[in-house]
Amino acid sequence: MANAGVQLLGFTLAFLGLIGTIASTILVEWKASSHAGDNIITAQALYEGLWKTCAWQSTGQIQCKVYDSLLQLPGIVQGTRGLMLVSILLSFISMLVAVVGMRCTTCMEGQPQQKDKVALAGGILFILAGLFALVGTSWYGHRVAQDFYSPFTPTNSRYEFGTALYVGWGSACLCLIGGGFLCCNCSGKSSSGKTMHYTSAGAAGDRNYV
Repeated sequence: MANAGVQLLGFTLAFLGLIGTIASTILVEWKASSHAGDNIITAQALYEGLWKTCAWQSTGQIQCKVYDSLLQLPGIVQGTRGLMLVSILLSFISMLVAVVGMRCTTCMEGQPQQKDKVALAGGILFILAGLFALVGTSWYGHRVAQDFYSPFTPTNSRYEFGTALYVGWGSACLCLIGGGFLCCNCSGKSSSGKTMHYTSAGAAGDRNYV
């Protein structure tokens, strides 16, 4: 029962990581305009995401523009898109696999060893999904930091980390931790097999004594 509790905890954490990864991919605030240093604080804030850019006016009005062409996008945006989408797809697959292999479900109930292997496969897929999300967000964040400290970047064109990056990092960690819990399998030989062995031996000894 303790193993089932650990698996349920891992599945819950990984599921929350999947929700966070989807939210991070959709959010537009992957990088936000910076007002640090000698930057002049303007009446608008600029945000860029994986799918569109937005300008937030001081009056509360938001204007967004979806990227027109896929081929004209920077390589960092295309690569991060692909990594995040692969992470989401792997998380969906691993969630289905983990449900079949978890001990709190009735699927494959008559095959406990195979069931544990399926749960292990689901945990490994969750870890891979977390790694893809972690690589995507870290790669994008590294480019933002690199452009911020570059002397060739104009002062009024610098960006800082957006909310979506922090959500992505947290979600990737949840997927990694949840997948690790699902991979924790302390099952050995079943106790019922040992009990049957000792019972049969005891019965044989009683017959010899009689």
